[in-house]
Amino acid sequence: MSLTRRSALAATAAAPLAAPRVVRAARHHRWRMVTSWPRDLPGPGVTARRLAERIAAMSGGRLVVELHAAGELVPAFEVLDAVGRGVAEMGHSAALFWMGKAKVAALFTAAPMGLTPLEHTAWIEHGGGQALWDELYADFGVKPFMAGNTGMSMGGWFRHEIRSAADLRGLRWRMPGLGGELYAPFGIVQVSLPPGEILPALQSGAIDAAEFAGPASDLALGFHKVARYYYWPGLHEPNGTGEALVNRAAWAALDEELRAVVAEACRAENAYALAESERRNAAALRALTTRHGVQLRRFPADVIAAARRQAREVLAQFNRPGISGRIYRSYRAMLEELGAWPRVSIMGFLEARLGA
Repeated sequence: MSLTRRSALAATAAAPLAAPRVVRAARHHRWRMVTSWPRDLPGPGVTARRLAERIAAMSGGRLVVELHAAGELVPAFEVLDAVGRGVAEMGHSAALFWMGKAKVAALFTAAPMGLTPLEHTAWIEHGGGQALWDELYADFGVKPFMAGNTGMSMGGWFRHEIRSAADLRGLRWRMPGLGGELYAPFGIVQVSLPPGEILPALQSGAIDAAEFAGPASDLALGFHKVARYYYWPGLHEPNGTGEALVNRAAWAALDEELRAVVAEACRAENAYALAESERRNAAALRALTTRHGVQLRRFPADVIAAARRQAREVLAQFNRPGISGRIYRSYRAMLEELGAWPRVSIMGFLEARLGA
């Protein structure tokens, strides 16, 4: 044996053994998502489907979300409980539906005369809203995210013209959340119904008026087939944030990469859906008024003035000790921080552009 070969063998024998390379298989997850919406309802129903698709694509198939529309696995108003109990790992709904469990939750959808969609996002992302939302929902065993937005809501659908506040008295009005409290002094009868049950209730006469969201979702639900008068502005709900709910145990089971996927998929869908809603609402409003004979009306001045006064009372009820008070004060702080900026920015520009 040559010296060279003998030296090489000796060197090999003396060298420490290299640690074996361990390749760990990436863990895959399959989640169920329950929603409060009819399947593929323009606006929130489409957002829920698209969110599931985003998560699967962004995770490279490591997290697959199976969508269940309202009533397919759980009823529309049981999404929060179902996700918290682990019946489903994820949900898509709206925070105003949980007022019976935590009344202040409604502020994470909208407040009467409150924040507009962009302002609401500023509060959640940059004004401390997300931390308070997480804290509020921790007791339910879920983590919330903004995930979709239907834009500014319309005021509602009515069978008869509203000429003054007196015309609202006694109307059975599908008006969930804090909107019912906004209009309570007008003598309305507040009715809460899941989206899929509103049209049958209008058709049967069980309700006299209804609101849901913006023109795109309202057109899809067919309210114009029964009610002729469509009122603006949406004083009760100037924002349409949809929420994604994730079971906290399922969230904890994800690695950091998949948590980032879920969070960024929600953020992307929130921005995408809001832009989509702006365009679709404009097109739907044209269709309603030009093809379907809908009469577009502005709420009478006395309704608007009284609603402005009442909105302060509706919000002030949350100014108390505990988490409700902290959420209220954070929300109010954002309204005050924005101050006159909307008047000299978006309002001033739109008045100039439209010649108002």
